[in-house]
Amino acid sequence: MIAITNDAYINSQSVCDLLWKIAHLNLKTPITLVLDNARYQRCNLVKQFAKQLDIELLFLPAYSPNLNLIERLWKFVKKQCLYSKYYSEFESFKNAISDCLGKTHLTYKRELDSLLTLNFQIFKKAQFVTF
Repeated sequence: MIAITNDAYINSQSVCDLLWKIAHLNLKTPITLVLDNARYQRCNLVKQFAKQLDIELLFLPAYSPNLNLIERLWKFVKKQCLYSKYYSEFESFKNAISDCLGKTHLTYKRELDSLLTLNFQIFKKAQFVTF
């Protein structure tokens, strides 16, 4: 897992930092990053930086959180770390989330393998019924 964390807002620079980290993994395969339609992800700065790094950006359709696997992961993390739990210090809150994310490939692998699937229902031809 590759993470970029901060204590403020995510912006285009955060996305560029992530792109840089991914590009410098020295993978020997083409890279396609799937993103939602957040304004800071679709801006020219991010698009141009991705192009320089030879990373393809694939944007999900607007208003389709069901297609966005990160939404499913965040729901899982909230269930593990946040529901009915209180953290008196922000650092403890951040550590709980980081710890949970750090266990995704071992401790939570079985649960996440079934949650983070790419099995989507595809409609070949939509039919509309008028009344």
